[in-house]
Amino acid sequence: MREVRGTILERIIADTQAELAEAKRRCPVSELERRLADAPPVRPFAAALRGRFSLIAELKVRSPSRGPMRPQNVAEAVSAYEQSLMVRAVSVLTNATHFGMSIERLAQVRAQCSKPVLRKEFIFDEYQVLEARAYGADAILLMANLLDPEELRRLYALARELGMDALFECHTLEQITSVPPDAQLYGINSRSFNRSQADYAAAQATRGQGPNWDATTDLGQFQLGRYLPKQAVRVAESGLSPATIAGVRALGWFDAVLVGSWLLLAPEGVFEALRAFEQALAE
Repeated sequence: MREVRGTILERIIADTQAELAEAKRRCPVSELERRLADAPPVRPFAAALRGRFSLIAELKVRSPSRGPMRPQNVAEAVSAYEQSLMVRAVSVLTNATHFGMSIERLAQVRAQCSKPVLRKEFIFDEYQVLEARAYGADAILLMANLLDPEELRRLYALARELGMDALFECHTLEQITSVPPDAQLYGINSRSFNRSQADYAAAQATRGQGPNWDATTDLGQFQLGRYLPKQAVRVAESGLSPATIAGVRALGWFDAVLVGSWLLLAPEGVFEALRAFEQALAE
């Protein structure tokens, strides 16, 4: 893995390693392989995002930068995402310690909706890839700021062997160039994970400035979209709202956006929040 000392990732990875050790104890690889035989067929993830500008809608209970999501929004999210024509795929956080979700919850979401599902997790071990498919994931997130080029290649090869797509999340040009050349999905994340835990604590404190204020994001990061391969599906991640989504689309470098906190914190509810996105893109 890449160096993460002194950043929020250091704590997250340490906690994820503990979660992973418990998962391996509870469900060994031999059991995962039995589950794989009964896993639902893969729904093509990248293909679902082609053809028109799309939304990947996210589900989580809380986050390190935003704190707890609005419980009613979380409860209604899967139904709202299933009904929205703009939502072409669903992202499920499976990190229990920092996001309040689990791989079992991903399986439930997969059974409740007809759209492809992304396992969004800090993946660094082959077990996590097998686990994703065994519980019904159609794609996984691979973070280029966490994994070195060889790890990206190895985990991607396993995902493809299992029939899944992989969304490669990048924050710099160097990370973009580290992605395997046959990748179909690239993401540019406007949220920095190179900040300290204190920075993330301060970001939670800024929620008083409004439900959609997020000091850990920089929308200028989306300028990196110009370097993404045009034949790939290109995703803008984090920090987006109805006020900013049209501008990101107008750049011409992205095919989809991934939105979570804005939908799950919206005081008007998740259904109305989705309608606001649809109206912003219709203007």
